[in-house]
Amino acid sequence: MPRRSILLFAGAIVAMAVAIGISTWVVISARNADQGAVTFTETGTGQPQVGGPFQLVDQDGKPVDQSILNGKWSLVFFGFTYCPDYCPTTLAALEATQRQLGDKARDVQIVFITVDPARDTPQAMKDYLSSDGFPEGVIGLTGTPEQVRTAADAYRAYYSQVGEGEGYTMNHSLTVYLMGPDGKFRAPLAHDLGPQQAASVIERNMARG
Repeated sequence: MPRRSILLFAGAIVAMAVAIGISTWVVISARNADQGAVTFTETGTGQPQVGGPFQLVDQDGKPVDQSILNGKWSLVFFGFTYCPDYCPTTLAALEATQRQLGDKARDVQIVFITVDPARDTPQAMKDYLSSDGFPEGVIGLTGTPEQVRTAADAYRAYYSQVGEGEGYTMNHSLTVYLMGPDGKFRAPLAHDLGPQQAASVIERNMARG
């Protein structure tokens, strides 16, 4: 099935859920709840250790680093263009969340980091993110396998390859990371919260600054 046709199923949007705990946050693998659970531990200041330096390239082949998050509220998530379900529905959910935010959406950017750099070249990312039904202006990031692993490790994002040959797929965690204009982590948004509630979480964090 062509990747664009997957969007026909995006009406049943799988979006995000807030899972803020007192001391830890857990991300569940996209395919197997028994594999790839990731715990976000806190620092001594009570802030979770999420986010950090990375070196990648965007869908235009331009090198970028973590400074791309500065000055905007960012929704960062990890996925891949051959993803048959969670990635297209997450992008569709984020488009719906933007609509819920109204004018505030102008201060929010979406950053999609691939976990499949072998197939997700800058051009592949560009073609995928230009699909109808996806939000406009999504920043797609890729790089070498080592660069992608460094970025995923910084965000405590789990992923692994399943299968061999051309038909392989990827397991990956589902959390969307809300980052503030200072590039620091604000809140985890998981896959089962609707756009209205997701927008409320973003707005509450915007109000706090």
